[in-house]
Amino acid sequence: MNPLNRREKILELLKKDGQVAVKELSVLFDTSEVTLRSDLKFLENQGKLKRFFGGAQSIESLPLTQQEYEDEVQIDNRYQLNSDSKERIACVAAGLVRKGDSIIIDSGSTTHLVAKCLAKEGGYTIITNNLAASSELLEAPDTTLVIVGGTYRSKTKSLHGYQAEQCLNGVQADVLFVGADGIDPEKGITTFNEGYAITGVMASCVQKVVAVVDSAKLGRIGFNKVLDASQIDTLVTDSGIPADTKRKFENIGLEVIVVD
Repeated sequence: MNPLNRREKILELLKKDGQVAVKELSVLFDTSEVTLRSDLKFLENQGKLKRFFGGAQSIESLPLTQQEYEDEVQIDNRYQLNSDSKERIACVAAGLVRKGDSIIIDSGSTTHLVAKCLAKEGGYTIITNNLAASSELLEAPDTTLVIVGGTYRSKTKSLHGYQAEQCLNGVQADVLFVGADGIDPEKGITTFNEGYAITGVMASCVQKVVAVVDSAKLGRIGFNKVLDASQIDTLVTDSGIPADTKRKFENIGLEVIVVD
């Protein structure tokens, strides 16, 4: 297959699937990975796709605020994005736990708001890498707060990396609250940033995973997977979720709670 036809086929695959992997393309076209990386670079220079490590995704699958997500939006600015929906989602999600539960809270603006709601009542053991969330919990009544150590990421006010992951060794908790840059029934929770392996470690420590995601994130697919959809038990979102998307999540076993 000549380069022109191969690149056209790559674009067709992107239109169909949203993203492609170099290794899979190499098998499909019986072409070296070096050649295919060159094809992807050529197409990116034409503005037809966005490359990432190991593959590429279509421009259409990127969020409307692409540059914000690529640059990792400052956490303070994230609160301004769909803030009303996030607050409602957070409060409903916080109501899913019981006094005495042990809770893990991941980084993110909506998870921070969950912590804020939990702090009003207290009575929990809470483990978090989210420093903004931990600040809300410092004075929470009858609450044990555990902050994992690790490498500080100033833009998200959170701790990540090997040390943070090691802090979770042996932990057994009831619930994990996790946010997302994007969530999809097939692709699960994804991010447009690197270094979020800690979420998978957190999920392995709990009995229930609750995703708190406003409807603007539905259908977005980042290039780094955080969790498979099968690892999520409950999705709390707002009324902007399309009916067919809600059905798709429910069909794979998720409980979907829609907040008005």
